[in-house]
Amino acid sequence: MTPTTQPLFWRDTALPFVELRHIIDGHKVRYVPHSHEQWSIGAILGGESAYLCADRIYDVAAGDLVIMNPQLVHACNPKVGSPWSYYMMHVDCDWLAKLLHRNGVRSTPSWEPSQTDWLTSPDLFERYRAMAEVLFSEHGAQSDKTTALESFLCHLFESIDKAAAQESKLPVTPNKLARVANYLLEHCHLETPIEDIADQFGYSASYLTRQFKQYYKMTPHAYRLNRRIQLGQLALKNGVPIAEVANAFGFSDQAHFQRVFKERVAATPNQYRSIHR
Repeated sequence: MTPTTQPLFWRDTALPFVELRHIIDGHKVRYVPHSHEQWSIGAILGGESAYLCADRIYDVAAGDLVIMNPQLVHACNPKVGSPWSYYMMHVDCDWLAKLLHRNGVRSTPSWEPSQTDWLTSPDLFERYRAMAEVLFSEHGAQSDKTTALESFLCHLFESIDKAAAQESKLPVTPNKLARVANYLLEHCHLETPIEDIADQFGYSASYLTRQFKQYYKMTPHAYRLNRRIQLGQLALKNGVPIAEVANAFGFSDQAHFQRVFKERVAATPNQYRSIHR
């Protein structure tokens, strides 16, 4: 039987701090650079990919784990002619930080970013796959799902926290540029021209765009769109109709929302609302 291209999502009201996506046949999937509010980890089940993480590019393949800190711009697309199958999990950072602290993995209950972009570890990969199968199981007990999730995350962070941090640190963002970013986040539903926003903060539009791409790895317009999609995902999970979501977050129409959504989530809004329990 031909593998399905339909993305499968797992969410559970008893575990609202985690979301898991399974792409069985994603050879036609194409992501634009985007980011998430949550900490994220993917397991590549089949195929090869070019993985962009901030300004770093890796060749990754089946058996690898890819990791993204919150708000870190990334994209992972299959190479031409390659199959592509993966799991991707998004986890609320506050809940994760408290879990790691409670289990003695970290010394503070406050979130601290993970220190690697990707891992090649057969043990961690198999633990991830086993955990994902438990979560997607229709017959698994709630306690088994919670145990599988928490056990995997604690073991993972015990491993990656011991590894030396090899990634380059992003430069400290200038305060004025950070204020522009906060403005875009808070007013993402508005279509204020970027030129007007730049002028408001004392930038030229071209200089603001160059600075934004240097520090945030996307243009101000893409950054605003990305935030709209993040909020749209939350609204869809809460049962808000697609048309209302599109209108609430500043999209010209439902078709525009669906196109931008699929570029960043690799699923249509309707597919994203479909929950596998």
